[in-house]
Amino acid sequence: MKNFLKVLPFIVVLLLVANPALAAEAAKAPYQAADAAGYIGLGAGFAIGLAALGGAIGQGNSVRAALEGIARNPDAAGKIQTPMILGLALIESLVIFGFVVAFLLQDKI
Repeated sequence: MKNFLKVLPFIVVLLLVANPALAAEAAKAPYQAADAAGYIGLGAGFAIGLAALGGAIGQGNSVRAALEGIARNPDAAGKIQTPMILGLALIESLVIFGFVVAFLLQDKI
């Protein structure tokens, strides 16, 4: 996790530099109301990416903790598995909410 936090700023900079919407916006001289579509598209892309990233990290942490608990006490596997699956479903619902927000943003383009 510490290595990921060290690399995260470089990933963000790479995404900002490599984004064609930003390059197209930089080529235009004055700002116009029609230019907002590029920013809306950029926001939709970030919404999907951050939702997937956050969901994957959250699910990984919860499964890791559940497996450590089962490894320490195998008799408690049934008591640990049900809340873990419920927690995974709630995390996934937040990811789906991020996707819905991104699709709603795309409708405004």
